[in-house]
Amino acid sequence: MTKAAMVNGCMLTDVTEQAGTRNERKAHTRAALLDGTLALASERGFAALSLREIARSAGIVPTAFYRHFASLDDLGATIVDEGVTALRLALREVRRKPDAHLADTVRFVFEQVRVKRALFGFLIRERHGGPAPLRQAIAMEMQLIVREIVADLSRLRALDSWSTTELEIAADLLVTTVTDGIAAFVASTSREESAIVERTVMQMRLIALGIAGWVPKNAD
Repeated sequence: MTKAAMVNGCMLTDVTEQAGTRNERKAHTRAALLDGTLALASERGFAALSLREIARSAGIVPTAFYRHFASLDDLGATIVDEGVTALRLALREVRRKPDAHLADTVRFVFEQVRVKRALFGFLIRERHGGPAPLRQAIAMEMQLIVREIVADLSRLRALDSWSTTELEIAADLLVTTVTDGIAAFVASTSREESAIVERTVMQMRLIALGIAGWVPKNAD
């Protein structure tokens, strides 16, 4: 019984290790497909890419692509999801901080952009220049971010008297300002980056001052 248990135990360990290795290889190939797509799309845009060249960038044959993604649209949607998630996490640091710490939080956002420059660049470029399904997916995700910020702003006691429309305008202005700054940043040279960050900091400070001084329409 003991010997059998040991044999079974060894077999189970071998199978687990093999499964782990397969999963690691699959994760590595998937990451290579995503990275290859980001690199290729930065040159010509996602719509101009073929499945064959994306597969080649990851070192796999075209048929192996379907082990990781159902289609090119699925691949694009995955990158959008990762990009929007990264943007959402970065913007979370800016939310509910219309105070002296605003400059630091805006700079933090751009540090995240610097680390994931290719991902943010894809999101910014494809937002307006990508194929329709990609543009629609990005637009929907951006609207969700605006709604999240509206929810945060609505919890601020100082904004209790604001209407939903006013909160939506403020949230949209915050998101637009940051994304415009990101767009300029990813397209800039290293020598231009600092000026773009500081300009965005100033814009956000002005927005914060406007929010603090705004008199709601229903308070007139």
